[in-house]
Amino acid sequence: MNRFQYPVRFAAADEGGYVVTCRDLPQLITQGEDEQDALEQASDAMDEAFATYMIEGMEFPAPSKPKRGEHLVSPPAETMAKAALYVAMREAGISKMQLAKQLGVDEKEVRRLLDPHYHSKLPRIAQAISLLGQRLVIGLEPA
Repeated sequence: MNRFQYPVRFAAADEGGYVVTCRDLPQLITQGEDEQDALEQASDAMDEAFATYMIEGMEFPAPSKPKRGEHLVSPPAETMAKAALYVAMREAGISKMQLAKQLGVDEKEVRRLLDPHYHSKLPRIAQAISLLGQRLVIGLEPA
């Protein structure tokens, strides 16, 4: 199961707060005032990194195991759902047009489901993933 959780490392910033980086997503570099803010900023930065991977048609790197002192971070829930659909489509070798036909919709609706900057309804994303023989799973973890 792909959980889209990546380890990030905090480094003290000279001006205060933390600089956040991710060895699996080298484009993810951000900063936060304190640990909580740094985690929130990391999630936002990961949202944009995921958007880039999806827009460019790139494969997501596999998350590595966290090392001592690292924190696991995920992008926002809607981005994770869209990423799950993106990965499921790639694994199934199905095009947007083919998925649209299975869903009984125009291809532009599938493009929207995959557009990280377009708000999509979670049940519709889950339905599309289900048609690909997979299931969207939502979890709950302590903050």
